[in-house]
Amino acid sequence: MTEASLDAVVLNFSATSLTVLNAVLAVVMFAIAIDLTPADFRRLVQAPRALVTGLVSQFLLLPAVTFVLVLLTQPRPSIALGLMLVAACPGGNISNYITHRAGGNAALSVSMTAFATVGAILMTPLNIAFWGALYAPTRAILQATQIDPVSVAITVGLMLILPLVLGVSLNSARPELTARLRRPLQNVAMAIFIAFIVLALISNWDYFLQFATAVAALVLLHNALALTTGFSIASVMGLSAYDRRAVTIETGIQNSGLGLILIFGFFGGLGGMAVVAAFWGIWHAITGLGLAMIMNRTEAAR
Repeated sequence: MTEASLDAVVLNFSATSLTVLNAVLAVVMFAIAIDLTPADFRRLVQAPRALVTGLVSQFLLLPAVTFVLVLLTQPRPSIALGLMLVAACPGGNISNYITHRAGGNAALSVSMTAFATVGAILMTPLNIAFWGALYAPTRAILQATQIDPVSVAITVGLMLILPLVLGVSLNSARPELTARLRRPLQNVAMAIFIAFIVLALISNWDYFLQFATAVAALVLLHNALALTTGFSIASVMGLSAYDRRAVTIETGIQNSGLGLILIFGFFGGLGGMAVVAAFWGIWHAITGLGLAMIMNRTEAAR
């Protein structure tokens, strides 16, 4: 099977598997949301520079940098659209844990994830449609699949926003309960999510082995560019090292689980896109944890 045929490969992923992944992602988001209270949002609204910097990095700069990467490297269309879709997703759920391990502003990280998740209802389908349409090979895929931005927004809302609202509401009403639930629920949710991705990879292992080399270098470069983008804009905006670590990690850790849901829900499990999102899901955790170990050697100035 040639690299070119990757554009036509459809990975093994049943409707039941998609439903389970939706539920798992919702549980992971709920586990993060019970760390938040309305006061967290009010504080950031009152001093928004770090938050706005992170959102600009996430939803404006990263998709633009990704488009430039696609123009320069000219990958297979399905791979190109996979990179664009990953860049259009909000920050990944593990970014909060990694920021904490890096000695960065974990409260800012959690809030950026929350605000980006809300913003993803509009920005994720908009970025996919806008940047995908600018590149002729990916525009052809979008036209063939006839992706509906409203349907994407509804999917993002149900999988991410609803658990976010429920988690914040529960934490406000029953803080003693969420204090007991927080750590075990987050550990269990993350373990289930990782296990699910591993099982999905196993069921498509032959495809993954055949095509991983076609996407590996691009994913590594893409992730490095994402981290560099976050660090650069945070530095230009004069954020403290404490906040800069959060923005850097939030930009470099993408919600690849949401990406997989969109790929299987709206693009029929298109091989190149799915392999990109799956490889991203593995690699960003490795680089994030490695970067956290390096950053944690020194205390970040606030």
